[in-house]
Amino acid sequence: MSEINITLKDVYEITLAALKGAGANQDNAASVARSTVLAERDGTRSHGLMYVPIYAEHIICGKVDGAAKADVNCTRPSAICVDAKSGFAHPAIDAGWDAFTAAARTNGVAAMTIYNSYNCGVLGHHAERLAEHGLVGLCFTHAPASIAPVGGNKPVIGTNPIAIAVPDANGGAAIVIDQSASVVAKSEIMLRARTGKSIENHWALDEHGQPTTDPNLALKGSMAPSGGYKGFGIGLLVEILASCLSGAVLSKDASPFSGTKGGPPNTGQCFIAFDPGAYSGDTFIEKINMLAAAISDQEGAHLPGSKNKVNRQRTADEGVMVSKELLDKIKHYATM
Repeated sequence: MSEINITLKDVYEITLAALKGAGANQDNAASVARSTVLAERDGTRSHGLMYVPIYAEHIICGKVDGAAKADVNCTRPSAICVDAKSGFAHPAIDAGWDAFTAAARTNGVAAMTIYNSYNCGVLGHHAERLAEHGLVGLCFTHAPASIAPVGGNKPVIGTNPIAIAVPDANGGAAIVIDQSASVVAKSEIMLRARTGKSIENHWALDEHGQPTTDPNLALKGSMAPSGGYKGFGIGLLVEILASCLSGAVLSKDASPFSGTKGGPPNTGQCFIAFDPGAYSGDTFIEKINMLAAAISDQEGAHLPGSKNKVNRQRTADEGVMVSKELLDKIKHYATM
């Protein structure tokens, strides 16, 4: 399969054109395109150009309203609620962002919830964006159900990631943690199914609640929670904040993020931001630096988020490699 080398600017323009061709308006397409650039920049290919045809397909079939205009409601001084109106999560997050970050600085802490939303891409990027504003960011997003409770066999919660990022002294993020409640990403099992490869026996369960190495049986069953009941507990925490608190549908009632079946998923997100100056003042960055050094100074240890920085430099030096087949598929939507 032939591959083509493109720039991040190309990634943005190609994505923008495809989403607008599929029916998204300029603002919504631009917001998602920026997210796609960040994913490719960091080497998170599963949420980069590979996802653009899915986005476009979902605009066309009605899973996502590409022309939605989010409604922002500040219900309390530090509470921002955003109705994404069955549109993309990215522009809905953008719509409430200024009010959210201003409230965090004014009050020391603020929370923003988004409902009637969709896949928000790489969750860690939203947490890192808060860190770049000098805020400690905690982010939660839920997904269509794929994890059953320990001892059960019917999925109740999604892979439900949680992310946290803390600022450094240079306008960036010192630490970024982004992890889901499942042992492995569901996209990895889907990839194994397409290629006919088996999966590890601790990755997923079949529809009877038994471990399986068959990816097709796994897709009919449920993902295994990371850490057993502890992983399910973390996923349940995310469900409570991103679904119940935000007013979004429950994971068990959300339509899939893949394929065209069902209407809009109408899932949700919850972001919490702390202004460290309201709590530990000038000592916060000093303590974060000490904490980070205690990890990174150990031979063989890696600070969470450090891999992304390596990938960013490589992308800056080498560009982005994309298959001609995928590129042609994306460009097809731009001509609709």
